[in-house]
Amino acid sequence: MKPILSKPQLDYMKAKTKFEDRAKVLEKRIEETQKLQEITEEVMEGLVLETGFHDAYVTLTNAENELIEWSRVTMKHEKEYQEHKTEIDNFYQNVGANPELRAQIIQLALKVR
Repeated sequence: MKPILSKPQLDYMKAKTKFEDRAKVLEKRIEETQKLQEITEEVMEGLVLETGFHDAYVTLTNAENELIEWSRVTMKHEKEYQEHKTEIDNFYQNVGANPELRAQIIQLALKVR
């Protein structure tokens, strides 16, 4: 039986898949372009926009933010949250400053049922 996922979890997984797909397309376009010309900053910016990589990145970031917020709100109903409120709130406050912490929260949020 498949687990039931929340909308933020589904949106994140969809955005991550799209981002990964766009990254593959971008890599291929970079390889093709390198054969014809030097990859300058301007060329790279153009490829990022043309391949949809930038839009996929923005969508993924927004989905991550929504997933993190959803997990924070969902966690407030758990007994463990009440027992460790200060530590958990500090954990979430530092999510923007620490990419590893952000990744941990996202992975934990995907496990919430």
